[in-house]
Amino acid sequence: MGSTGNGPPVPDNGLDAVADDFARLRPRLFGIAYRMLGSVADAEDIVQDVWVKWQAYDRTAVRDATAFLVTMTTRLAINATQTARARRETYVGPWLPEPVDTTADPQLGAERGEALETAVLVLLEKLSPTERAAFVLREAFDYPYARIAEVLQTKVSNARKLLSRARQAVAAERQKSVDATAQHKLLEAFLSAAQAGDFDELESLFAAEVASYTDGGGTVRDASRFPVFGRVRVAKFIAAFASRFWPGMRVDWVDANGRPSVLASRDGVPVVWFTVNVTADGIDRVYWVMNPAKLERIAAAVRARSAE
Repeated sequence: MGSTGNGPPVPDNGLDAVADDFARLRPRLFGIAYRMLGSVADAEDIVQDVWVKWQAYDRTAVRDATAFLVTMTTRLAINATQTARARRETYVGPWLPEPVDTTADPQLGAERGEALETAVLVLLEKLSPTERAAFVLREAFDYPYARIAEVLQTKVSNARKLLSRARQAVAAERQKSVDATAQHKLLEAFLSAAQAGDFDELESLFAAEVASYTDGGGTVRDASRFPVFGRVRVAKFIAAFASRFWPGMRVDWVDANGRPSVLASRDGVPVVWFTVNVTADGIDRVYWVMNPAKLERIAAAVRARSAE
């Protein structure tokens, strides 16, 4: 990666100082890796790998530590994305990103919160790893094209093309979402109607082209392995399981991926995390994560706050 940046070499003031500097930068590095991979565990692994490599590196040869570490994180995440994509080809049912708690950091280390909402991360899965990296670095972290080109080891003109293709792909499948306050209001109404099994109320909340996606990872019996499309079908689907699904369920509100969401648990065990995407036409996406492996960390965050 070389001596990234234009400033003087970074003085090596000992491992404690290096650790403090890395800790301050960690939210940005994690934010990049998470947006690239959609997995908290995988993003944490990337950041840990960067930290190990950084400790062993000749830091006196690095002119800009932040630029260097961002570059290392992005490139490792690109490689990991390629591996993850191969795994997801055999994933049972819809794949959804693991929800990440953003109560303390609503934008997850970024200049802006873009490329953090569940709906956007789902669309980014369709991009190539380099398109995804260009989108994340520009839209969330506001990096200039020259810097993106350096990270991706390409020309500035190619970096612009990568970002343009990524933006077009996302815009082609996504309407502008409402703000978090309006989304919370619709999610609250959705939760009430879902618990009551109120078909008419559910139908009234949905946009015509609404879709419901459930990620059970192939391990949860009640998780639908196929998306459900259309206002009437989605309303019927959700109303149908209300009477057996919701009794005995505890509901906790949690800010995840920069948006309001709900974690539902029974007897202390997380059962499902869910959220909705809301446009001017109503709820157009419902996302249910039931895969137990993707609920552990968001549930731990909720428990920690409840104990405070």
